[in-house]
Amino acid sequence: MTKTIAGSVEELPGPGDVLSRSGLDFMQDVVAGRLPGPPIGQTLGFWPVEAGPGRVVFEGAAGFGAMNMMRGVHGGWYGAILDSCMACAVMTEVPKGSFYTTLEFKVNITRALPASLPVRAIGTVLHAGRSTGVAVGEVRGVEDGQLYASGSTTCIIMTG
Repeated sequence: MTKTIAGSVEELPGPGDVLSRSGLDFMQDVVAGRLPGPPIGQTLGFWPVEAGPGRVVFEGAAGFGAMNMMRGVHGGWYGAILDSCMACAVMTEVPKGSFYTTLEFKVNITRALPASLPVRAIGTVLHAGRSTGVAVGEVRGVEDGQLYASGSTTCIIMTG
């Protein structure tokens, strides 16, 4: 796996890159480095490492820049990695010629995440229809297997 990160808006995949392949092919191309990934992954310290039908895995760690003034990892970091893995899982079920976006998501933080602890965020699709997709996600420690957060999302699926 080679990380390729877009360095400008022009380097991000365009509509043709999205609509010319299935969502699964698109996600597998990002994981493999054939398409550049979004800069938010570099900014927040996580990246997709696996994409299969109805399932996407991100790995990463919240760095110092994701901490709040109480010396904890900001809740927005949990939300960002969960939104990424859950919505990208829905993307793997989107047919060629279609795309998606998140309509809403919910996050449940179950325990404080130590900064720099490597985590794995797993998104799994529960439903993918013509116009909506529903997925759930978990953030677990890579080494300790502890559940740090879970979430759910609803995405809208649209034709291009």
